[in-house]
Amino acid sequence: MNTPPLSLYVHLPWCVRKCPYCDFNSHTAGDAASRQRYLDALLLDLQQAANEAGDRSVETVFLGGGTPSLFTPREIARLLDRASEHLALAGGAEITMEANPGTVEYGDPAGYRDAGVNRLSIGAQSFSDEHLQRLGRIHTSADIRRAVEESRAAGFDNINIDLMHGLPGQDIGAALDDLHSAIELGPAHISWYQLTLEPNTVFFARPPAGMPDDDTAYAIQDQGQALLAAQGFVQYEVSAYASANRTCRHNLNYWEFGDYLAIGAGAHGKITRSDGVFRYIRPANPLQYMNTVEAGEAGGKLQPVSTDDLVFEFMLNALRLVNGFSEQLFSERTGQNGAEIERIMGPAKEKGLIRCDREEHWRPTALGRRFLNDLQAGFLPGQR
Repeated sequence: MNTPPLSLYVHLPWCVRKCPYCDFNSHTAGDAASRQRYLDALLLDLQQAANEAGDRSVETVFLGGGTPSLFTPREIARLLDRASEHLALAGGAEITMEANPGTVEYGDPAGYRDAGVNRLSIGAQSFSDEHLQRLGRIHTSADIRRAVEESRAAGFDNINIDLMHGLPGQDIGAALDDLHSAIELGPAHISWYQLTLEPNTVFFARPPAGMPDDDTAYAIQDQGQALLAAQGFVQYEVSAYASANRTCRHNLNYWEFGDYLAIGAGAHGKITRSDGVFRYIRPANPLQYMNTVEAGEAGGKLQPVSTDDLVFEFMLNALRLVNGFSEQLFSERTGQNGAEIERIMGPAKEKGLIRCDREEHWRPTALGRRFLNDLQAGFLPGQR
């Protein structure tokens, strides 16, 4: 297997409030949320994680959460400066930070730009104040517009807007109104995805009234994709739409099954070495994470990934790409040869869920994209 590109993910877990739909490893900020102690732990973790990088270049950095914009520009600068000391950051590396409109005021966008962040992902979710309240968000539609305008004035020209559809009480017109509002702000990228009720969330335990039925959800998706395409946004992944040359390089590395270092509470990493592919995970609880790192043990020993799991994990990611993947990429990331690829793909191909073109390039069919979960499940170990 060839060594793939390398990225760095940093998890910053604090939020002002836990949203009822959120299943991410996030925790309500309060007096116990010591940003300074957590940042110190991140820097120790980074030093240990860098050992796995060796002299490999890091192409992208993503600061996710939680709400990274709860950390000040000075704290973000300290983190990125240390990353530059321990890792070989590529020239022109994409450095993304997630920011919620209701917390951008914790730091001037220009400060984050000066700290080294060159791409912002703003968690709008909706431009309807009524829907924002039902989602438990702390910001308003006016806050979204202000955040985007101030970020652009600070020099950010690579801005993503996160937007959800299929919200409680949302019809087709309201969903398209949200998209129009996002497009009018002129972002480089829009992440547009359907609300799902995930286990271990408030919405899963107590489903909100008025969730769109399947036909409405499909119509929203169909008409929204047509609107985005008409406005020059190219869909390259299930929920990712980019203007020209503005794909998210960090997420593309995930979907193409690249490598990534990961630090922070609950962070998952993947590393390819000469003896195989390995994964690791940090403790999910922030206090346990800090205690573990301070004791000199980042936690999460490297665990080898079996060949069967490699195939499934590759498909779990690459099948999300609209254009699919080449046999060469599949072979490089999983170590499988051409004959094995044909055998592995056979059942899904027979069902009309995936096809191969003349360039030995595999991509989901329209049917496969609509029933993506079923397509991916067909590659589970024991199902092939």
